[in-house]
Amino acid sequence: MFLCCWLVLGALIPLTLSTDPGVKVKLTAKGLEYGRQLGMVSIQEKLKTIQVPDFSGNQRVTPIGKVKYSLTNLKIVDVGLPTSSVALVPGTGVRLSIGKAFIQRRNNSGSFDLSVSDLTVGTSIAVESDETGRPAVNTVDCAATVGSANIKFHGGASWLYNLFRKFIDKAIRRALERQICPLVTNAISDLNPQLKTLNVLAKVDKHAEIEYSMVSSPAVTASSLELGLKGEFYNIGKKQEPPFSAAAFNLPPQADSMLYIGLSAFTANSAAFVYSAAGALSLYVTDDMVPPASPFRLNTNTFGVFIPQIAQRFLGLTMKLLVKTVKPPVVTFEPNNTMVKASGTVTAYAIHPNSTLSPLFVLNLESSVSAQPFLSEMRVAGRVSLNNMDLTVGTSYVGEFQVGLLNSIFRMVLRAVVIPVLNVQLAKGYPLPAIGKMQLVNTQLQVLKDYMLIGTDVQFNSIHGASRG
Repeated sequence: MFLCCWLVLGALIPLTLSTDPGVKVKLTAKGLEYGRQLGMVSIQEKLKTIQVPDFSGNQRVTPIGKVKYSLTNLKIVDVGLPTSSVALVPGTGVRLSIGKAFIQRRNNSGSFDLSVSDLTVGTSIAVESDETGRPAVNTVDCAATVGSANIKFHGGASWLYNLFRKFIDKAIRRALERQICPLVTNAISDLNPQLKTLNVLAKVDKHAEIEYSMVSSPAVTASSLELGLKGEFYNIGKKQEPPFSAAAFNLPPQADSMLYIGLSAFTANSAAFVYSAAGALSLYVTDDMVPPASPFRLNTNTFGVFIPQIAQRFLGLTMKLLVKTVKPPVVTFEPNNTMVKASGTVTAYAIHPNSTLSPLFVLNLESSVSAQPFLSEMRVAGRVSLNNMDLTVGTSYVGEFQVGLLNSIFRMVLRAVVIPVLNVQLAKGYPLPAIGKMQLVNTQLQVLKDYMLIGTDVQFNSIHGASRG
């Protein structure tokens, strides 16, 4: 596996879509440097496969005359890439440069050695969007030069061959230069199978999935490269757009971490829309869910204290409540503060011995909760706590009553039953955009105006073993 950071190297994505992203991913200079380190490992392995063709022929050497020579069975013993750099080109992409590289080769018999030095490579790398919205890298241009190629003969007539080795050196240098760029291009192309692991459509649970396809061309500056991803929840198998769209937002100029991920309020609200449409934001509350120590029980005796008509008509029956939203909750992000407002209803039923239900009343419920988002491995999760609650009577099947008398009961139901059940689900979280087995390290999460910001370094298990940034 090799690197999410380097996957975004360069950026000539031919997209003209104007859709604002729900999620932004910014690769910093620190992340680019980590990508360079991983990329050099692959390029070095490719250069080890360079083939020096067998050479043979005749060469006139003064004053000896014609000398016949043959060079075969060269094998690489060392490849070094001591100097390399990756630079962002504002508005364009990325330039990868390799300098002072060297290659050492020897033939199987040990009769001569080949030393290649001052090898330089310069290549421009671009990223394009494939048909699935995943990035795909390609080489825009490449140039390679070999500063010197020196062959040294050993034993026997080596003194003779060394007299005309400069002719051989030149031929070898040209042969190597023709092979270097194709090998570097192949190393870059080898990223594409890994990039196809980007979870552009990631399953959340049985109700929802989230889309992370690219929606805009990257913004490339001298210090960072920023991608715009859709970041929208959908019901599984059904792409229904919400009645709102993503608003533009800008990531701050922070650069201490390798990667920054901005998750907008649009993403959170598209989740609320999806779960509301799926009918998932409802809960039946029964007495066995109420803490045993609570003085309030879900039965007609308890409610009959506040609404005498209930005890008169439905004496000694247990009850259950249906708590549900009537429209999607609204999530807002303010600095260090995440708020969720929900409008719903609470329907109370009396349960008869034969399990039939008699509706007692329907209350309108307006509530707000504070949310605390957090990261759990590669998922964004959260927990909520009740702030405010307001009840009004929607429908009563037992006559008039003062709803204010029930505030303490329903506040207990929300805090002791509904919110704990909700927090169990929220703790499962939803997946972040990721490549393969990408892991986050040194992670921080901030809530800012209209979005959450994750600053993180990354770790990959590459084909050459674990590598940490």
